[in-house]
Amino acid sequence: MRLEGKIAIIVGAGQSPGEGIGNGRATVLRFAREGAKVLAVDRNLASAEETASLAKAEGGECVAFEADVTREQTLKAAVAAAEQRWGRVDILHNNVGVSIAGGDASPLDITEEAFDRVAAINLRGTIMACKHALPVMRRQRSGVIINISSVAAWENYPLVAYKATKAGMIAYTQQLAIQNAAYGIRANVILPGLMDTPMAVDTRARTSGRPRAEVAAERDARVPLRNRMGTAWDVANAALFLASDEAAFITGVALPVDGGALVKIG
Repeated sequence: MRLEGKIAIIVGAGQSPGEGIGNGRATVLRFAREGAKVLAVDRNLASAEETASLAKAEGGECVAFEADVTREQTLKAAVAAAEQRWGRVDILHNNVGVSIAGGDASPLDITEEAFDRVAAINLRGTIMACKHALPVMRRQRSGVIINISSVAAWENYPLVAYKATKAGMIAYTQQLAIQNAAYGIRANVILPGLMDTPMAVDTRARTSGRPRAEVAAERDARVPLRNRMGTAWDVANAALFLASDEAAFITGVALPVDGGALVKIG
């Protein structure tokens, strides 16, 4: 019960169609199992409700909420809903990102429309969610913000908008950490590597027209640790640690969860 009595907002609590479980849904379940009361936020309310049902089936307290990260007012409403329902906001976990599905492309092929779409989802949405959660946390003189970047920020990644926004996420989280430390607010960012999730694997399979197993095998082969991708539970466990009091003296950190990928590239 490492999060007993804590109130958490998880943005991106639903998931894309496909096999297995996504990072957001796994984190909701992990937090709920550890005693947190969770507002499961997603633009797809049905998917968020499915996540909430899974958490409640295990005895957790979880409420689904519909919000679109490209619309600031819906994020403001999500924060207000959590505070109104439970009286405080202890944890904000931003877990929304898109690349191929948003039309991302190489430096020679990227369009204004695709770049703006990916940037609005991947970076602006997190900034706006934090904008509305921070006043609550500052009044409390406590809080935890956990953002999701990617090893793509530091490795040779071919697509422009995803790399740029995920690199921006690291810088933004560091800014949050230093500018809110005096209020007792911690901010850290997780850098997942190659993960076996519906968004990462099934989306690529659909886009390329290749079998999912072929895409997964190709990704597995690139992972130094056991030649096997990580799972959403690996990301959820990292988020749980950063959200808990076990990480009470940790802020401004970029934590790779990547099976050795960044060690390999140096």
